[in-house]
Amino acid sequence: MYYNTYMKKHKQLIWDGIFTLVTLLFLFAVNLFIEIVFDTRTLIPMIFVLGVFLVSLKTQGYFWGITASLLSVLAVNYAFTFPYYAFDLISPECIFSAVVMLIVAVMTGTLTTQLKAQEKIKSESEMERMRANLLRAVSHDLRTPLTSIYGSTSAVIENYDTLSKEQNLKLLGDVQKDSQWLIHMVENLLSVTRIDSNKVKVNKTPVVLEELIDSVLVKFKKRCPEQAVIVEIPEQFISIPMDPILIEQVLLNLLENAVFHAKDMTELMLKVDTHESFAVFSVLDNGCGIHPDVKDRLFSGYISRSDTPTDGSRNNMGIGLSVCSTIVNAHGGTIHGENREEGGAIFYFKLKMEDKNE
Repeated sequence: MYYNTYMKKHKQLIWDGIFTLVTLLFLFAVNLFIEIVFDTRTLIPMIFVLGVFLVSLKTQGYFWGITASLLSVLAVNYAFTFPYYAFDLISPECIFSAVVMLIVAVMTGTLTTQLKAQEKIKSESEMERMRANLLRAVSHDLRTPLTSIYGSTSAVIENYDTLSKEQNLKLLGDVQKDSQWLIHMVENLLSVTRIDSNKVKVNKTPVVLEELIDSVLVKFKKRCPEQAVIVEIPEQFISIPMDPILIEQVLLNLLENAVFHAKDMTELMLKVDTHESFAVFSVLDNGCGIHPDVKDRLFSGYISRSDTPTDGSRNNMGIGLSVCSTIVNAHGGTIHGENREEGGAIFYFKLKMEDKNE
């Protein structure tokens, strides 16, 4: 971690130095051009002041802005002030130019530093808000299955002799289902914390599309045995570089999202199309569709229970979709959700297929 921080600062320092040098050289060339073509030197100090302002604005801290102001004063004094191509650092013009440019550099550096600090505070506040929303959503969603597990096991323990075998098996079956749901929730949370699409690259291996879909359907059948899925995939052989476990999780989340939240759904479809060099995965249903109030927050990680158009007892919609977005983005893809014209909702994402020429 410390090494990464050091390398980041080192790269920023090099970039700031290069930017300062290139900016001043460019402005020096512009001033030479103006002097030769238009035979005037009145704009030269103003142009260098503009350069000092740009350097102070685009670099970190005060160092490079002050350095640019001093170099600009030297450049004006050496090349554009009599005696030409000789330094006269005690002249009033040189001193006043130095003071003005230093003031510009310090003021601009102070302003940009304050703005960056405010942006950092704003970003941290937003992250804290998202963490709080996620924690609130998780706490809310875990309470229902945990209460159910506690109630069912308490009933079995306290009334084991009086309950019939079928009643005991039903209560234990409910415990098993709730436990499976909790495991799935934990898997989603681990994926969110493990993957950061801006920092971590997933390990991709070529995966045959048909094998991926078969694996997803087998797992989905175990979790939702009563829900049929219509499958449409291309007949040709398709291989896609991906982390198969993570993409399976995306598809399972989208399918289960439809089961839990698409009220009045009678048809669920998993469809894959190809478009240019991409494979487009779509999960479609003919249920109640996406409520307008949550369309802009589908992948934010938190959707309150009152927002979800379902009468189900569980609500992992926001967390599940946030996981999907994180995984797909880490693969370099994009994911979207919208309502269908014929009714219901569609969630789709695209991944780049394997290049056959490689």
